[in-house]
Amino acid sequence: MGQKTALYDNHVAAGGKMVDFAGWEMPIHYGSQIEEHHQVRRDAGMFDVSHMTVVDFTGGGTRDFLRHVLANDVDRLQKPGKALYSCMLNEQGGVIDDLIVYYLTDSWFRMVVNAATRDKDLQWLQSQSQSFDVTLQERQDLAMIAVQGPNARDKTQQALGGSIDAAGDLQPFFAVECEPYFVARTGYTGEDGYEIMLPNDQAPSVWQALLDAGVKPTGLGARDTLRLEAGMNLYGQDMDETTTPLESALSWTVAWEPKERDFIGRAALETQRANKPSRKLVGLVLQDRGVLRHDQKVVVEGVSDDGVITSGSFSPTLGKAIAFARVPAQIGEQCKVDIRGKLLTAKVVKPPFVRFGKSCID
Repeated sequence: MGQKTALYDNHVAAGGKMVDFAGWEMPIHYGSQIEEHHQVRRDAGMFDVSHMTVVDFTGGGTRDFLRHVLANDVDRLQKPGKALYSCMLNEQGGVIDDLIVYYLTDSWFRMVVNAATRDKDLQWLQSQSQSFDVTLQERQDLAMIAVQGPNARDKTQQALGGSIDAAGDLQPFFAVECEPYFVARTGYTGEDGYEIMLPNDQAPSVWQALLDAGVKPTGLGARDTLRLEAGMNLYGQDMDETTTPLESALSWTVAWEPKERDFIGRAALETQRANKPSRKLVGLVLQDRGVLRHDQKVVVEGVSDDGVITSGSFSPTLGKAIAFARVPAQIGEQCKVDIRGKLLTAKVVKPPFVRFGKSCID
C-alpha cells in the first residue's frame, strides 16, 4: 500500500480509480479521463496534488543559497508572493528537477518540487546548504489542491467566500497568504486557476465545498494530457539528469545575467551553448492516423541519428495525436515516427499546442 493524501477518502467516495504514483495512491480518473480533460478546458476541475513536496527555506542566506542552486535567478523576485519557475541542475548541467519557488520575505522562500524526486531533491538541497545561513523545512502538514479552468477562480471564490478575498486580484504567477490558505495563481494545465496549500485536516472540507460549487474532481490522467497540450514538460520523461535545459526547450529558464552568478551547472551549460546542442526538444503533430507514445522512434530525413518521443498522447482538445520529441538539432518541418513498424508523417511545431482552450497550431 502506498502513502495516502488527506483526500484519499474523498477520491474513493467519488469513484476514483486509484493507482500507485511515486509511492502515493492517487486517482488516475473518476470514470472518464476524456470528460475530465474537457471539464478543465471548458469549465473547472480540481486535482489533488498533495503528493508534491513543499519545502520552506528560512534564514538570512536564503536568497544567496537559491541563487546558487537554481538555474533561474531568484533576484528576479522582488515583490512578495512572486513565483519563479526554474530547473535545479547538477554540475554537468543535467536537470535534477524542475520546480516553482515563491518569494515571501527576504528570509523566507517556499519551493514546490515533484513527488517522484522528493528524496534526491531534499538530499541535494541539504548537502548544498551547508555553507549558507539557511534552514530547510519540509511541510508535510500541508495538502495542495489545484483548481483549473476558465471558471476555476470564480468557483473557488464562491466555494471559499471571504476567506480568500485577498486572492481575488492576484496576478498570474503570484501567491498570497489567506489564512489558513496559501493561494497561488499557478497551474499545470494551460488554464487559469489556483493552487491552494492548506492544512491537511482542512483539505476534505475544502474539497467538498469546491465540489458543491460545481468544480469536478479530475485525475492524473487528464492532468497529463492537459499539461502536454499546454507544452509543459514532465520530469523523468521530457528531461532528467542526462539532459540539460538547452536540450529540453527550457533555455528560457536559465538566467545568464549577471555573469558573475555562479549557479551549479553554469560552466557546463555555457560550454554546450557555445558548441550548440546536437539535439533539442520539439513538438510533433501526427499527420496520419495513429497515436504518438513515449519511446517511439523519430526518423529525420538526411540525419543518421534517430530521435525519440518523450511524451505522447491523443489530444482531446485538438482531436489529433501530439507529442514532445528529443530530436537531432537539424530537424526540419517534418519527420517520420515509427509506429508499430510503419513510418508515419508528423509535423514539427513549437509548443504549446493549446492555451486557454484554444489551438496554438496551424
